[in-house]
Amino acid sequence: MARDQVDMTPVESRDELVAWLAAGAKPRARFRIGTEHEKLAFTLTGHAPVPYEGKRGIRALLEGMGLLLGWEPILEGETIIGLADVTGGGAISLEPGGQFELSGAPLQTIHDTCNELNAHLAQLREVARPLGVGFLGIGMSPKWTRSETPMMPKGRYKIMAAYTPKVGKLGLDMMFRTCTVQVNLDFSSEADMVRKLRVGLALQPVATALFANSPFTEGKPNGFLSYRSHIWRDTDPDRTGMLPWVFEDGMGFERWVDYALDVPMYFVKRGDRYIDVAGKSFRDLMAGKLAAVPGERATISDWANHITTLFPEVRLKRYLEMRGADGGPWARICALPALWTGILYDDGALDAAWDLVKDWSAAERQELRDQVPKLGFDAAIRKRKVRDLARDVVALARDGLGRRRRLDRMGRDESHFLAPLEQVVESGKTPAEILLARFHGEWKGSVEPIFEALAY
Repeated sequence: MARDQVDMTPVESRDELVAWLAAGAKPRARFRIGTEHEKLAFTLTGHAPVPYEGKRGIRALLEGMGLLLGWEPILEGETIIGLADVTGGGAISLEPGGQFELSGAPLQTIHDTCNELNAHLAQLREVARPLGVGFLGIGMSPKWTRSETPMMPKGRYKIMAAYTPKVGKLGLDMMFRTCTVQVNLDFSSEADMVRKLRVGLALQPVATALFANSPFTEGKPNGFLSYRSHIWRDTDPDRTGMLPWVFEDGMGFERWVDYALDVPMYFVKRGDRYIDVAGKSFRDLMAGKLAAVPGERATISDWANHITTLFPEVRLKRYLEMRGADGGPWARICALPALWTGILYDDGALDAAWDLVKDWSAAERQELRDQVPKLGFDAAIRKRKVRDLARDVVALARDGLGRRRRLDRMGRDESHFLAPLEQVVESGKTPAEILLARFHGEWKGSVEPIFEALAY
């Protein structure tokens, strides 16, 4: 989850919300790459979930990282719930079930992103090892039940946990048992945003297949390759999905604002306090009509926080978030931003990607999205397998990164970060299928070896 915003400027009109989004546009020279990844904390002995409290808990881990990095604690009351790098822009935060998230700083290249990741994991190991804690790169907890999974002490999560079962069957699994890797990318104008949003939405199922890595639940195969992706299909229809209206004429910042205004709120934050307004209307907050905060009107903070509670396959804030990929091991974390940067930050690759998807109907896009969690590369659109589509998409990304010519000290461009995806495509097997083969073979029907195979 993103860090909560602090901007108490009152919101007087819908136009101000549109202007807030539009202010995200920036010239190409200022485009950046922000990579976020979540990972499961587990005890090295017994492979159990890590509680928040205790000498070997999540709080101790955060405090240790704070001492090591010198980052500022993010507090809720007197409870530490994250760390912020006030100079570089990165942050460490907690997901509801103790998933440990690095929200990376906005950086110029994939080389920078991977260096940031390497440093983070090395620092984390330095603090976590003495505590007997390890971290797993996977899309969903392979072993623990929901009741075994701890709840982090964040007010917004209590509100979400009470509300999500009212609107979907799998929302609590989303909160407490899944992990993702995503990349945040910029746009230069409203038209550029729309083009990138459309390509990102249409191709998100391809990324889901390439990164599918959540085939186990409570120690057994769950029948899916990306169960994490399936979970989003039954979490909350108001705030998830493929957004077919994005492809209609007239799409722009105004249309997104109207969509966001129609999504029910979770909370309003005042100081350190989260006020439960789950299911209520942001429009009513703007009009000062919310009973939970009588007479109070919406602020920019309220809007920015509300936007973070929308969970479509691609999310628009003041940048675009690609949200389709399962969490995974180190090399695939670097591959995710490489894939989308190559496609969205190069005009040639973006045009070619649009040519791939522009004729697909809303029904075809939805069917592809529905097939991929179970079928992976065997899902098809217009009789074309996702594996073949993925090969084309990865090749477009490679070409785009090559034309970007952002070289490291060894003279390599960013395209070498795509190698793990090229290997996946050539094998014809998603990462989940490889895990399942090991489960049924050398692992002899146990998920325990995964805590070594996919540990950072």
